[in-house]
Amino acid sequence: MSSTKNKLRLTGVFSALATLVLAVSCKGFFVNPTITSVTIEPSSPSVSVDSTEQLNAVGTDSEGNTYTLTGGTSCTGTTVCWSSSDTNTVTITSGGLLKGIATGSATVTASSGSATATASATVTLSDVTAITLSPTSVSLPENTTASGSSQCITATAAVSSGGSQDISATVTWNTNNTTLITVENGEDPMCFLTGSSTGTATIYATYDSNGTTITSNSVSVMVTQ
Repeated sequence: MSSTKNKLRLTGVFSALATLVLAVSCKGFFVNPTITSVTIEPSSPSVSVDSTEQLNAVGTDSEGNTYTLTGGTSCTGTTVCWSSSDTNTVTITSGGLLKGIATGSATVTASSGSATATASATVTLSDVTAITLSPTSVSLPENTTASGSSQCITATAAVSSGGSQDISATVTWNTNNTTLITVENGEDPMCFLTGSSTGTATIYATYDSNGTTITSNSVSVMVTQ
């Protein structure tokens, strides 16, 4: 009888241990991982107006383990919070769905604990039929920035749905003389720096509209003493 009782006691102990192990495996013995860094995929998202793109946030902890973070409001553990620096340009849901509102760019941020990541999101037009630069000629003294003057160049897009829109900040600016003229993308409008010598150069813009490259007219720039 005593032997039977001992066996029953041992069986009870093993059963209790098994239950504990099961509870630990289901509930998790360790606390939520501490995310030390976050990356956003894709790193440079681009959408057209009224279209969407799904972004993902990948977190890495102190031991090098990676996690696909889930959207939420707690911003801790393996949960990430999303935000947009300019909701008039792009919005993003708690689940990371990016939507283009108007042409331009905005910074998207993913945060989990103290770790954050940013990505520059660009919004473009998908139905551009032509780009017009104005004015068609400018003249300015050497070593002068055109910013704040009437010499800045604006890129206006005509769209198939009708109307037009300023896309100066999202075109790719080009010049045939990089020594004389310095152009920078992301400018709205394009206000440039001249080189250290006088002369003439041309500026034009290109734009990718739904896989088709649209090229603008050329603007003549004269640099004088």
